[in-house]
Amino acid sequence: MPLLSGKFSDSASGSILNRRNNFSMGEAPAFFVDDLQQVFSNGFDPKPKVSESETTVGDKIYAIGEAHEGLALSTRIFDNSTGEWVIPAVLGTKPEAGKGHSAVLVNEDRILIIKRGSTPDDCIWFLEVDTEFVREQKKTLGTEVVAWSRGVIGDANKPIVISGPSGVGKGTLISKLMKEFPSMFGFSVSHTTRAPRDKEINGVHYHFTERSVMEKEIKDVKFLEFANVHGNLYGTSIEAVEVVADAGKRCILDIDVQGARSVRASSLEAIFIFICPPSFEELEKRLRARGTETEEQIQKRLRNAEAELEQGQSSGLFDHILVNDDLDKCYENLKKLLDLDGNVADTFSKPSPKPVELPIGHSVLKINEKVVISCRTQELEKASKNLIVLDVSSLKGGAPGRTRGLKMRAMDSFSDVVNGINQLTHS
Repeated sequence: MPLLSGKFSDSASGSILNRRNNFSMGEAPAFFVDDLQQVFSNGFDPKPKVSESETTVGDKIYAIGEAHEGLALSTRIFDNSTGEWVIPAVLGTKPEAGKGHSAVLVNEDRILIIKRGSTPDDCIWFLEVDTEFVREQKKTLGTEVVAWSRGVIGDANKPIVISGPSGVGKGTLISKLMKEFPSMFGFSVSHTTRAPRDKEINGVHYHFTERSVMEKEIKDVKFLEFANVHGNLYGTSIEAVEVVADAGKRCILDIDVQGARSVRASSLEAIFIFICPPSFEELEKRLRARGTETEEQIQKRLRNAEAELEQGQSSGLFDHILVNDDLDKCYENLKKLLDLDGNVADTFSKPSPKPVELPIGHSVLKINEKVVISCRTQELEKASKNLIVLDVSSLKGGAPGRTRGLKMRAMDSFSDVVNGINQLTHS
């Protein structure tokens, strides 16, 4: 017997799709209708045909469509209270259409999308429809909003934001971390609209981009922080930080207090550390000892430092404050904050586990906070099915970055599903 089946059908008016499905297996699961896609007009142009899945959330139906493989998935919303279709503002990186997809509601605030015929690292996505991030953006934009994020199996250590006034020694502390733990930490590559300088490599020193492109991505909330410096934009994108985590490293962000404030206000979960001098007089002494700035530059740095010290020590912005009165002592304290003074092997991030590759033919069933994926074998004479249990109970992060914390376990037969769910629950 198939896990679940059902069909959407056009209403007489053609403005809304109705569905009626019943399924029981032990406890009544939060059901998901698989293979519910049929080709029909997208409601705005009678000529193009779009394959759509639909998911009901409250009094709204979210239709996710695929026009052609390689194009981004489209989203539209039918509001039952008004009887009208709405095209929402779409944030985050949109997934490309594949050979179809399944959709299932998770936690009442996001829709899990499983793409058919995609690569393992591109088959799981989330469309957020009522998360805190989406609700905030609705207030800001004054319109319906949805947001995409890629699903990732496994967790990642929180990024580290290190701030402090110029001359406090934060650069030296970060260099010591990178030297002692070269495979554990990584820097995100910043974006800028200025032209590359001699020997600068795109994607290594900076991501060099056009101003119009960066301004559009800033508007789409794809940047954690940005600033206009001498007429050029500089900033840290969410994707640049996520790429470091994808590689199994812990991202370090060396940014000023204003940048740290922007990151704190974002959806990124990070550890915020402020490095301060033992006194303002000592900071001035260190700046002058460098011998690299003019008196005018020193005075400017001191004015900025005074403001940063006041904000950094009194605003509650930072989780930890370290006083760099002795470099070696401060470095040891920094390592303790990052749990690097004990068994270092236990603190390393691990690259995300390799997802199980899903075939084009699969069906999906949601049972509580577990999603069971049935992968049909190519040999029609075989009655057995390969099953995958996906645990969505511990999701972390989200749009406009990655959604991490997914757990996945492959099963040989349907009889292993219950055991697999229990194992995932207690792992």
